[in-house]
Amino acid sequence: MLYPAKFEPEDGGYNVSFRDIPEALTCGDDYDDAVEMAKDALLTSMDFYFEDRRKVPMPSKPRKDEVLIELPSSVFAKVLLLNEMVEQNISNVELAKRIEVKPQEVQRITNLTHSTKIDTISKALSSLGKHLQLSV
Repeated sequence: MLYPAKFEPEDGGYNVSFRDIPEALTCGDDYDDAVEMAKDALLTSMDFYFEDRRKVPMPSKPRKDEVLIELPSSVFAKVLLLNEMVEQNISNVELAKRIEVKPQEVQRITNLTHSTKIDTISKALSSLGKHLQLSV
């Protein structure tokens, strides 16, 4: 998942913002530093959506002056799961029942810092009537 970011030069460095994810604001001392900071800000901002149980906006098409910043695939899969749970108003407890695990396991699945097998996320999405598809 690639999110468009605006890099605005300032005092030799760059301010970075994401129009789709307004919580993701950062800056860097130079362009390369700003790219790394943008990756971190984008990833960190996902926590706000997960904590508040809000749908994460999908990335819009980039504009000519924007840079694409990648959200890690493991996080992207969890974002898709969160969005579907919010859309269908499915609690962690209900999802746990559907995939036959303890509710604590669903807490780990929806925790961005916990490594979760892609098959587990796929199973959770399938229980919601969705199918995870990967492509190159």
